[in-house]
Amino acid sequence: MKKLLIPLIAIACISCKDDAKVDYALLNGKIINKPVGDFTINSYDGLIKNPIAVGEDGSFVDTLRVKEGTYVLYDGANPTFIYIKPGINLSINYDAKDFQNSINITGNGSEASNYLQLKKEKEKELFGSNPGEVYSLDETAYKAKLNDYKAALTDLISSTKNVPDEFVNQEKRNANYFYLFLLTQYERAHAHFSKQQGFKVSEDFLNELDAIDYNNGSDFEFSPKYKQLVTLHYKEAVSETMKVDSLDYNAAFFKVAKTIDNETIKNGLVFDFAKNGLTYAKDLKTFYNDFMSVSTNESHKAELTKSYNKLKALAKGEPSPAFVNYENFKGGKTSLHDLKGKYVYVDVWATWCGPCKREIPFLKDVEQKYHGKNIEFVSISVDKASDYDKWKQMIEEQDLKGIQLFADKSWNSDFVQGYQIKGIPRFILIDPDGNIVSPNAPRPSNPELISLFTSLNI
Repeated sequence: MKKLLIPLIAIACISCKDDAKVDYALLNGKIINKPVGDFTINSYDGLIKNPIAVGEDGSFVDTLRVKEGTYVLYDGANPTFIYIKPGINLSINYDAKDFQNSINITGNGSEASNYLQLKKEKEKELFGSNPGEVYSLDETAYKAKLNDYKAALTDLISSTKNVPDEFVNQEKRNANYFYLFLLTQYERAHAHFSKQQGFKVSEDFLNELDAIDYNNGSDFEFSPKYKQLVTLHYKEAVSETMKVDSLDYNAAFFKVAKTIDNETIKNGLVFDFAKNGLTYAKDLKTFYNDFMSVSTNESHKAELTKSYNKLKALAKGEPSPAFVNYENFKGGKTSLHDLKGKYVYVDVWATWCGPCKREIPFLKDVEQKYHGKNIEFVSISVDKASDYDKWKQMIEEQDLKGIQLFADKSWNSDFVQGYQIKGIPRFILIDPDGNIVSPNAPRPSNPELISLFTSLNI
């Protein structure tokens, strides 16, 4: 009770001292039928992910000291987009089982957050329940559809009262960035949905992208769509550098990154790339040194250095991080120690992961080929606790073989954190003594996996 009292007193103080300057925002509310799992507030870039305590009755109160901008409250199933700046006092209430119809945001400064909910609904209306209908349109009709959508978003923000002018201007630019980003998605999506393999857009279809300024640091920070456009732009530059200079992707990426003038954009792109890329790097030290030579963001450097130091401990021959007492689909608990004496090929996956599911037929084939040999095949799901039933159902429906385990804390499980896993699927090979053979083993679909097994006389 005492923990809740301080924020509640703060709420009262804001109402009593309107002229007092504050450097924080206040949140309170109640979630009915809250899903199992953490309740967090997250920034778009993923750098901020802070837990918010929720009482047994679903109520919460918190004080936030974060940079002004748009954030996402996430209960494990429903994202609530909110705009936060110092002095705001938001009350957020909803039924998690009927989020769309029950979400209610009130309080001082709630207008911008309510606009964000309406904006999200507009985005859903654009594609409806069948995105294929939109992507199957011809070029002229597709652009007309997107222009109508952009106009609707612009009208929506223009008609929203009591929101900061800068927020209005940002959202108008964001509507245009969304439009431009969707243009970049058309060629591949149209080819897929219209079943026209090899389809190419007209020569002038993407001409509007020529006007984009790819060095706008402030737009990079607030607009996810602008950030995606910038990312696509530099990916093309990396691909061209790979061809011209005969470099691998990592070397080409860092070479291109050095040419980016805007520090915010350069640091953001290299950090996003390195967070995942470091865990897959074949030459860990070179990758780390390349990142450190390009980035000028000290907090990014410190974060990646922590990951680097942990990954150095995952070299071949080092003791493997362990999983302990993970629930086994067939019953009971299973730990890595229980499998000592055999090689262990670990597949880290989730029911929602498309690339993971594409590996299933190949994994079944490999398991069958090595059945009865000195190797165990272990699949560890990092699904959320709320998706536990989906996990069990998929195992039954897909007739998944091997040892099927459910990680105890999803992405925060010790085994996942120990291997610094940032993306899935991830495959790991451990020897009979519990030591690492490969922290990034080939996928089942890769012929190199059989070559690796053969070299080990499995």
